[in-house]
Amino acid sequence: MDGDQSLKTKAGFSPESLAAIPAHLQTVADAGDLSGFVTLIWRKGEVVQVNTVGQRDVAGGKPMTRDTMFRIASMTKPITSVAALMLMEEGKLRLDDPITKWAPEFADMKVLKDPTGPLDQVYDAPREITIDDLMTHRSGLAYGFTSVGPIAHAYEHALGSPLANPHGPDDWMKKLAALPLSFAPGERFHYSHATDVLGFLVGRIAGTTFQDFLQTRIFGPLGMIDTDFWCPPDKRDRMAKLYRLDEANDRLEDVSFVHEDHQPAFCGGGGGLISTADDYLTFARLMLNKGELNGVRLISEETHALMCANRLTPEQRQIPFMGIPFWMGQGFGLGVSVITDPEKQAWMGAGSEGSFGWPGAFGTWWQADPVEDMVMIYLIQNSMALGPEAASQLATGQRLGGRAALPVFQKLTYAALGK
Repeated sequence: MDGDQSLKTKAGFSPESLAAIPAHLQTVADAGDLSGFVTLIWRKGEVVQVNTVGQRDVAGGKPMTRDTMFRIASMTKPITSVAALMLMEEGKLRLDDPITKWAPEFADMKVLKDPTGPLDQVYDAPREITIDDLMTHRSGLAYGFTSVGPIAHAYEHALGSPLANPHGPDDWMKKLAALPLSFAPGERFHYSHATDVLGFLVGRIAGTTFQDFLQTRIFGPLGMIDTDFWCPPDKRDRMAKLYRLDEANDRLEDVSFVHEDHQPAFCGGGGGLISTADDYLTFARLMLNKGELNGVRLISEETHALMCANRLTPEQRQIPFMGIPFWMGQGFGLGVSVITDPEKQAWMGAGSEGSFGWPGAFGTWWQADPVEDMVMIYLIQNSMALGPEAASQLATGQRLGGRAALPVFQKLTYAALGK
């Protein structure tokens, strides 16, 4: 274990209690459940603790370091949402705009009569998909891994991997739009490629590529020098390998993505970014500070408040997400989840009312807590099954690696504040 233990009592933490965090993470790495972690806690203007535990490359014997680069998967989504909201403030889009204004591919969409049923049993969508639908995952679009039945296979066949495929934006959008919707627009939260569509719309509206928009309008101004859709050759030694437990559940297998020597054709706003703890801290602090950091304002305070307020109806929050009652103590705004009832949400982790964030498929997670003026970041690279079966693995005894350590990290952090 190697950590920057900058334990600052003036930030309100107990140094002794904070020391329990790396000790716990180390036991998970020692057990072989994960290759390693990078965690970071920032509060009231300072980095309180950074932990670098285990290895970014097991075969190479390379340790986790503070500047290790991770595939952050769906932690990309809040950044994409901010990009779209920047265009909204410029008057270039509205939340109630139909997406066909810029994506005519999505005209005359069909909806499955049964989301698990035959692809040819459909009805006409009662209305068009809007920007708001995309940002709240109420578009009726899906992912293959959030679907069951023929539509799941259709997604995999037409689109390939949700994070790495050879299609360019225009070709990919046509392929997606040719598939029926799983639900009518606006009907329910159904996790999907909606944020990928949103990112490509940002590019079309701005007259550039989505990747260029992020670099020139967000990453460059904020100084996020290690965040992009690919890792250039001179930085690849810093990349954390992606691992999963093998079928025997007794060793880690390297299932890392193949690096490309150029920007990928598919720069998906739903999950394609690579980043570091400090780069993402910059974005998280901007979000905590209501859209501005170090003189760089991306969105107004009013837009930030809109983004971080729950938009799901009580009925929509009753529907399980990924097989669990995810919305019991939280809701969803424009690209981020928000804690609405800390007591009801406590079974999943910890956070004050109004805390917001969104995790990634490889186990990465972040949360901004306005009440405590705090940001927490948790980075691992753990590939595992996605979908309802993942939620049942704890009950069946399958090891969940660092995913089971995440709520412990959260609760130990808040306990160190005396809460």
